[in-house]
Amino acid sequence: MANQPQASDNAQRYWARTSGLMWTVLAVWFVFSFAIHFFVKSLNTIVIGGFPLGFYMAAQGSLIIFVILIFWYAHRQNSIDEEFGVSED
Repeated sequence: MANQPQASDNAQRYWARTSGLMWTVLAVWFVFSFAIHFFVKSLNTIVIGGFPLGFYMAAQGSLIIFVILIFWYAHRQNSIDEEFGVSED
């Protein structure tokens, strides 16, 4: 019975770290899914490699960010799992 509060505290800290990571990923996803595209006309004044930035972000930039975000999320969640001893082999 004495071990129960420590396990509950550990689970709460684990969930706090996991949910913090989830909200961070959700915020980045929102920015690159919606916020960037709301400002596409003003972003088109910036040209990178011959293409307007708004077009680039809509065509490829957001997709590249999403792939990077997936790998970053998996790595961070793996680190959190290892820290709290719930990782898979």
